[in-house]
Amino acid sequence: MGVPAQTPLDNTHEQRGWYMYDWANSAYSSTVLTLFLGPYLTAMAKAAAGADGFVYPLGIKVDPRSFWGYMVSLSVLAQVFVLPLAGSIADYGRQKRELLGALAFTGAIATTCFFFVADGRYLFGGALFFVANLAFGSSMAVYNSFLPEIARPEERDAVSSKGWGIGYAGGGLLLALNLVFLSNAAKLGMTEGTAVRICLASAGVWWGLFTLIPMARLRNRGPQRVLPAGATVFGVGFRQFRATVKGLRRYPRTMLFLLAYLVYNDAIQTVIAIAGQFGSDELKMPMSQLTLAILMVQFVAFGGALLFNQLSARFTAKRAVMGALVVWLGVIGYIYAAVSTAGEFFVMAACVGVVMGGSQALSRAIFSQMIPAGKEAEYFSLYEISDKGTSWLGPLVFGLALQHTGSYRAAALTLTVFFAVGFALLSRVDVGLAAAEANREQAEAD
Repeated sequence: MGVPAQTPLDNTHEQRGWYMYDWANSAYSSTVLTLFLGPYLTAMAKAAAGADGFVYPLGIKVDPRSFWGYMVSLSVLAQVFVLPLAGSIADYGRQKRELLGALAFTGAIATTCFFFVADGRYLFGGALFFVANLAFGSSMAVYNSFLPEIARPEERDAVSSKGWGIGYAGGGLLLALNLVFLSNAAKLGMTEGTAVRICLASAGVWWGLFTLIPMARLRNRGPQRVLPAGATVFGVGFRQFRATVKGLRRYPRTMLFLLAYLVYNDAIQTVIAIAGQFGSDELKMPMSQLTLAILMVQFVAFGGALLFNQLSARFTAKRAVMGALVVWLGVIGYIYAAVSTAGEFFVMAACVGVVMGGSQALSRAIFSQMIPAGKEAEYFSLYEISDKGTSWLGPLVFGLALQHTGSYRAAALTLTVFFAVGFALLSRVDVGLAAAEANREQAEAD
């Protein structure tokens, strides 16, 4: 039986603490995922390639340019199995806050260890990324599940949008500091490689340090449930996850929205993950210029998240997201047909910034309306399979297309299918009926 979320009349203090986890983890998303690690591991893999131009991790023939996309896909494929378990464990017991902290600090430590990825150790870098990204995605599933508990339904668009906006501001601030540091690395007697490793490690330190704030402010809800005799929390988690998947069939509109989101957001995350690699390897942009472009995206995205909150109030959240997907399709077309200079990359980055935060923040708010109370972490673990930096099918398709065509532009064009299919599925979702279905079951359970 679901446990109803207990939302106080004034939860501002806890909401502010919740925002700060977006501030904390967005440093990883912007500095590691979007900017530095992709180009850095790509360059390292290319340097390690044999005479035939390929690397052979675990004996598998891989184009060095595809190594990053494959690692993103592999790390998120693992999340398909781990995230639902984490969500079930979080909802079963009364340690959701503690689980969030354990996952966040694991990811932060792995990220800090990027400092030691040097001298051709691209496989070590890939392994650290696997751990960091797995912890990142799992922590986001737990983090998102707090939203229905700390905000009333009518507040969730605004609270979710503020969280995304504050996250982009935090990620942008660290990027700005890293840009200043990178610009002065030579004066400090450092090579660019050393400076990049310090920038990567700084994201881990930032992530861990600012996680202390939500750990102090968020609180657990619901009763502590005692494990049955002889059972383990993992066994209970797997059984509860199976029950969640089975129970999802009772909410066909929620399931349709989840499918739509997994499709279109997979493409969004792929664009974010490969943007830095495209600018560095295809356009030959220097790292300082690339950092400036991604920094611009963070602050444009902050405004974009707030703008789309206003659009949702006027046109509904669903229509605002559908409008954003049309813009995303235009962005892919622009990448394919026109982006060949640094100036055009900046234009593309600005367009991405406007729709990136808004489309994701509103999607999170929509989904929060469609799930039964007391099962937030379970359902958000399914949602998180394709969320902030955590997609697997898009990077895999992109990596395969890049390896077989040798063209970043042709590979990017494959993402139009994801956006178009996601748009078509989303257009069929009745958000009001989906929310009514979830609320009706809770009322019957009470």
